[in-house]
Amino acid sequence: QVHLVESGGGLVQAGDSLTLSCAASERTDTTYAVGWFRQAPGKEREFVGAITRTGGSRIVADSVRGRFTISRDNAKNTVYLQMNSLKPEETAVYYCAAGGPLSARWETYIYWGQGTQVTVSS
Repeated sequence: QVHLVESGGGLVQAGDSLTLSCAASERTDTTYAVGWFRQAPGKEREFVGAITRTGGSRIVADSVRGRFTISRDNAKNTVYLQMNSLKPEETAVYYCAAGGPLSARWETYIYWGQGTQVTVSS
């Protein structure tokens, strides 16, 4: 069982930057890719990006490409989501998830954090 805890969410203005962290209770670099998803009220869960267990490969959604960056520090069992130029429509609860291979499909991931709220004001 891997426990994931997201942090770093908050209230920011449009155009601001924010970095989210996903801390794992145990090493994930040997077994799991880690993904980031978000879900706004009344909307479906949306893929944001993911990174392989070694950090050698990443995928991001088209909507955030060029603005969001995923990285990981395996020494700290932590994955980061650096978000730049945030938009009001990106207000959502952001979740990290671990498990399986690199994928944009939420069904691939086994373990989920509780989420952190990101609110972007206009």
